[in-house]
Amino acid sequence: MSMTPSRKIAVVVNPRSAGGKTGRRWRDVQGRLERRLGPVTARFTDSPGAGIGLTRELLHEGFDLIVAAGGDGTTHEVANGFLEDDRAVNPEACLGILPMGTGGDFRRAVGMSARLDSAIEILAAGVPQTIDLGRATFESLSGGRMSRYFINLLSFGMGGDVAARSPNLLTGLSGRAAFLWATAQAFLNYQGSHVRLRLDGGPEQSYFVINLAVGNGGYHGGGMHPCPLARLDDGLLEVTVIEHLSGFELLRDGRFLYSSNIYRHPKTHHSRARRLTAETDDEAKIEIDGEPLGRLPLEVVVLPRRLKVITPPKA
Repeated sequence: MSMTPSRKIAVVVNPRSAGGKTGRRWRDVQGRLERRLGPVTARFTDSPGAGIGLTRELLHEGFDLIVAAGGDGTTHEVANGFLEDDRAVNPEACLGILPMGTGGDFRRAVGMSARLDSAIEILAAGVPQTIDLGRATFESLSGGRMSRYFINLLSFGMGGDVAARSPNLLTGLSGRAAFLWATAQAFLNYQGSHVRLRLDGGPEQSYFVINLAVGNGGYHGGGMHPCPLARLDDGLLEVTVIEHLSGFELLRDGRFLYSSNIYRHPKTHHSRARRLTAETDDEAKIEIDGEPLGRLPLEVVVLPRRLKVITPPKA
């Protein structure tokens, strides 16, 4: 299905993504979009989580293609706006991606280029792919239980610690630099977590982990590949456990652990599940699509084929 002028198109823009570069470029980008797609309505986020409400408003107003302009966090919020109580607000509406932020892990999962012109062409001539989502219920950072959908990947342990440290003094200068600084700090300070894991109601499994990833897509952390067998539409979530590693082991094996060969490492464990629970007596922070949103205890369930996403024809 190609995009036609009859489609009612809106863009949810995070002007602060890419260190504010998205906001500064937006007038030019909107012009390029409208030359290829026709009229486009833009709404701008002004606080964390604002993209969820904006997306729902746009869907209720009859827009049937909602484009996320920013990074993975913006895509996460827009995807969350497509559902209410696990049901699609508009089952015929599609999510589009305009990669303008620091992170691009979901873009990688659907095989999209980071080039803006290519992304605009995919919005115009791509095809809708109906994908799964995950629903995570956990303890929020402010206390109390909350739920979020994830389109790509959830992790806890070092991944959650990195996400929590990523908003730092370097954020305004470079999102990539802020992420690398956060990664270095987590590497030096994260001590691991003793986790009790249960998959699909099976027996409890205990691990001392440095990271645990639950993937609908395969990538996180700016191109790391902790769930290389993940598929977006198979009704399953990939679960990758990395047991605790010493500082020396992390330095020696870090690149290997986040490549498509991760399952060859003796301290990794791979499973598939439709539902899982995870508990710990330690502090284990959670990142969801790259966003630091809470901590364990955690419950995750897959929601098969809940969201239409515009993807390259070859996807």
